[in-house]
Amino acid sequence: MKSLLAAISTTTKPALRSHLQPTNHLRMLRANYAMQHNVPSLSDKSLLKDKTYINGQWIGAKSGKTFEVHDPASGKRIGTMPEMDKEDTEAAIQAAADALPAFRKLTGRERARMLRKWYTLMMENAEDIAKLITWENGKPMADAKGEVNYAANFFEWFSEEAPRVYGATIPASIAGNRVYTTKEPVGVCGLITPWNFPAAMITRKVGAALAAGCTVVAKSPGETPFTAAALAELAHRAGIPPGVFNIVTALKNTPEVGSTITSSNTVKKVSFTGSTGVGKLLMKQSSDTLKKLSFELGGNAPFIVFDDADLDVAVAGAIASKFRSSGQTCVCANRLYIQKGIYDDFAQAFTAKVKEFKVGSGFAGDVTHGPLIHDRAVDKVEAHVKDAEKQGGKVLVGGQKMPDLGGNYFQPTVIRDMTAKMNLAHEETFGPVAGLFPFESEAEVVRLANDAEVGLAGYFFSRDVQRCFRVAEALEVGMVGINTGLISDPAAPFGGVKWSGFGREGSKYGIDEYMTVKMVTLGGMGMPLQGS
Repeated sequence: MKSLLAAISTTTKPALRSHLQPTNHLRMLRANYAMQHNVPSLSDKSLLKDKTYINGQWIGAKSGKTFEVHDPASGKRIGTMPEMDKEDTEAAIQAAADALPAFRKLTGRERARMLRKWYTLMMENAEDIAKLITWENGKPMADAKGEVNYAANFFEWFSEEAPRVYGATIPASIAGNRVYTTKEPVGVCGLITPWNFPAAMITRKVGAALAAGCTVVAKSPGETPFTAAALAELAHRAGIPPGVFNIVTALKNTPEVGSTITSSNTVKKVSFTGSTGVGKLLMKQSSDTLKKLSFELGGNAPFIVFDDADLDVAVAGAIASKFRSSGQTCVCANRLYIQKGIYDDFAQAFTAKVKEFKVGSGFAGDVTHGPLIHDRAVDKVEAHVKDAEKQGGKVLVGGQKMPDLGGNYFQPTVIRDMTAKMNLAHEETFGPVAGLFPFESEAEVVRLANDAEVGLAGYFFSRDVQRCFRVAEALEVGMVGINTGLISDPAAPFGGVKWSGFGREGSKYGIDEYMTVKMVTLGGMGMPLQGS
């Protein structure tokens, strides 16, 4: 705020200041500055924090160090957050460990009420949280509002799951024994989340962990820490006990924080969403302490359109799947396989829709797509486009950086005549580039779709019911969308196979990732009734 006031004071004429009351003058200048510099005006300014949340307190790093966070749309500095290290992370882990005994003893209904309150507060503050997401992530406000609703729904979902954690009675093979099982919280959990969904990637993990009775240390992404801090403020207001939900912030020290979490014997479970490479590293680091793990890793989603598909539905599904958040989601369509009988018609209709996009700052009302997260992401997108062009791909729209808007912008792009030799066929672009691959037969396209080390999501469009079952069963992915490009739902299990990881988030299965099954056998239970 001091930097904001300083900027205002240096751009204000004394003559103007003398003719305005101080309160009105400051209010007007703040609004004008915010409009010119894309500074969001929050209804509740206390949601914007420059500290992190550990053991119920807002604190800085013990070293006093901070890192800068920048708006990807303008490149301007948003603010700073604590650059935490091993010592800070260990303090957060200890806070979670101290809070665990009391929290795990709460009934599922008591934890449910806390999560439900957290959900309510998120919905009440949805506009402000969406502004923070757009500010530090870059996605348009419409997308950000959708994410807030999606994120909050995980708290609602798991508030309903918390009281319904059931054990089982098991018929014993020994006549005098009685066997039953209970489910118990695994313990302190380390959660490492990405920047592309700053709210939802936290709530999807935290909601399940708290519903199960675990306490958590969440490493917020260095690119988008302010959304995580706002969620922590709402957790505090919701009555989440101190130490149950802790946030560790870092940018440069991210590897050190991750290593501290994975090597800690106090942390019994790690959940990570991110790249396959980092997932492999975290898995190795966790091996000495044999933690429970759930990893949602990289994707390279095939998107298949058969000749018998409804063209309009398929185009709409491709737009939704490929270009959501400018292609920066792990379940984005990465390889679009179009059967030859419909290939030209699809390419024409799909390209026409992409030409309607408007790229710019997420705060502009008519913008459909924002910037990429940073210049490294832009460079990867550009490299994929150039590689495709070099090998015969034809750009139908886009294909260029947009320096007039800023360093993090790239035109939404469609390329036809793609082949399996191009880099895009084997690497996740994570950007607004749609490559169209022609194919002839069902068997051919399934082989191409499965020719990947990863297997997170896959999509296909067809009106043949038998084909729907055949192809869905043949695709080597953890999630399949049939005649839809949007598959995320708190009620649906989210996760992949192969190098896309293991474990499931959301749904009735999500809470099990944070619990262990305990079996109890009672012997000598076959005695006859007494007194007979």
